[in-house]
Amino acid sequence: MTNRLPFLALAAVGFGVLGYFAIPNGTPETGLTLNAVQAQDAEVDTSIVQEMTLGAEDAPVTIVEYASFTCPHCATFHDSVLPQIKEQFVDSGQVRFVYREVYFDRYGLWAGMVARCGDGQRYFGIIDMIYDQQRQWTQGDPATIAGNLRRIGLTAGLEPDTVDACMQDATKAQAMYALYQQQSAEDDINSTPSFIINGEKYANMSFAEFSNVIEDKLGN
Repeated sequence: MTNRLPFLALAAVGFGVLGYFAIPNGTPETGLTLNAVQAQDAEVDTSIVQEMTLGAEDAPVTIVEYASFTCPHCATFHDSVLPQIKEQFVDSGQVRFVYREVYFDRYGLWAGMVARCGDGQRYFGIIDMIYDQQRQWTQGDPATIAGNLRRIGLTAGLEPDTVDACMQDATKAQAMYALYQQQSAEDDINSTPSFIINGEKYANMSFAEFSNVIEDKLGN
């Protein structure tokens, strides 16, 4: 019981903070409208949200992925396609990969808050776990789902107090959501996964198709 009680308190606070942000039908759960959240966005400091990247800053090709942690197609991309892109193009310095979170539901936002916990050095390792366990952690009521995400954070080596603090960070949550709205509007993102490759928008593709596009961008 000593471990359970602090988490129940966390969940109660977290749901109050995060519940109105992004849910499937767009209906707010706390009396705040989505328009009200958007009106607050202009005053939110999004600079506190770190851009998550892999590869060399000066790589000739930049791939920006927009993905939701609750999207099955995104999980498939991260399991089967991204490792090949990383091995062939990112590790060789040809591609810089940028991951941007899309919050079609509150659970995706919670997952992002756990993944960004601490100094962000564990980010890509944690999102690998989030995608690998997607079918498991997304099951159950909100308290169960929050507990599942918390457990992933602990398994990744984060301290319990650190995970709890991350999941209660209302300022960070607002900034993450505001940045998501801003970037997805700028790039006209309405489905996941979507990709911006050197400024051009693409839908989901196989590795062979990605490879052809990247080679074309490289001028090969």
